[in-house]
Amino acid sequence: MFSKALNRASFRALRNRASIDLKNNRRYLTYQRLSKNEYSPFLFATSLTIAGVGYQLLDNPSEAAAAPKIDYENVKKDIADLIEESSSKRGDGTSIGPTFVRLAWHTSGTYCKNTKTGGSNGATMRYEPEKSWGANAGLEISRNALEGIKQKYPQISYADLWTLAGSVAIQEMGGPVIKWRPGRSDSDKPTSVPDGRLPDADKGEIRNTINHVREIFSRMGFSDREMVALIGAHAVGRCHPEASGYWGPWTFAETTFSNEYFRLLVEGGPWTVKTTHNGAPWTGPTQFEDPSGAIMMLPSDMAMIWDKRFHAIVEEFAKNEDAFFKEFSTAWTKLIELGVNFKKSSNGGILAWFMSLFGF
Repeated sequence: MFSKALNRASFRALRNRASIDLKNNRRYLTYQRLSKNEYSPFLFATSLTIAGVGYQLLDNPSEAAAAPKIDYENVKKDIADLIEESSSKRGDGTSIGPTFVRLAWHTSGTYCKNTKTGGSNGATMRYEPEKSWGANAGLEISRNALEGIKQKYPQISYADLWTLAGSVAIQEMGGPVIKWRPGRSDSDKPTSVPDGRLPDADKGEIRNTINHVREIFSRMGFSDREMVALIGAHAVGRCHPEASGYWGPWTFAETTFSNEYFRLLVEGGPWTVKTTHNGAPWTGPTQFEDPSGAIMMLPSDMAMIWDKRFHAIVEEFAKNEDAFFKEFSTAWTKLIELGVNFKKSSNGGILAWFMSLFGF
């Protein structure tokens, strides 16, 4: 019965343009004829509501009318503007975009599939000890930069804002379209997960570093292919000695999201251990540099070509950016949704998810 009802509702919705106006706890629908070839993702989601599923708030219109409204398109625009403004102010070819990506990555990358703990839900990086973990050094810059947007849209959770900022930054820097949906909540308590769940740059020995990378990502539930794709985010940004001890960008275009990271790993060498910096001996931790000394790779980056299975995927992504973008987009959405129970969200439910998929 449900299938028939859904088919009928979907057919009607695809042939009619509907707008829902909640007044006096009643639904008012107005229709405008569509051509046979016209399609509206919004109406498909609406058809789910009409069929009796989906947007749970519409089952109680008074609650829906009282729920806080967030215009996520405006939030996205403000994040994009913030990235552009940072680029203009810096004037050195960099922007805060890569740091937004790192913020979203690190707030999500604490998840453990076995204990079902960690992840982006809660936004616990606002508190000690997480905000002072070595892996999160320097991320107060991006958190503070987003405070103005949080004040403008107080209903949005920090957890949603941080993951959205990273997703918007990826697209603004030329990366793939990211499917993002709201529904994360903020915690009023610090994290209960231990430090050490985020990847380290070096574990001393080559095999230890390779194993470490695989263990960190496997703990979250990622395959080798997903791991390599996510590490491809090193196409943007750079390391700062004051934060990590390491120096330099991974590519020559650190605010352009592309497959250049993989191409350089394969073709940009020979990669040798860095020994000098600006004419003086290098005193930082072990890192690798190309012949020009202008770009670098961490030992965990070199693991991508030291390991045979990783290397094969790197070679593929170096040759095929579309394949990289497709894999990255899926893996990124999986990453920022780890540990989030969207069914308990009071702000959007399935309808908001459908709308977010199609850019509404």
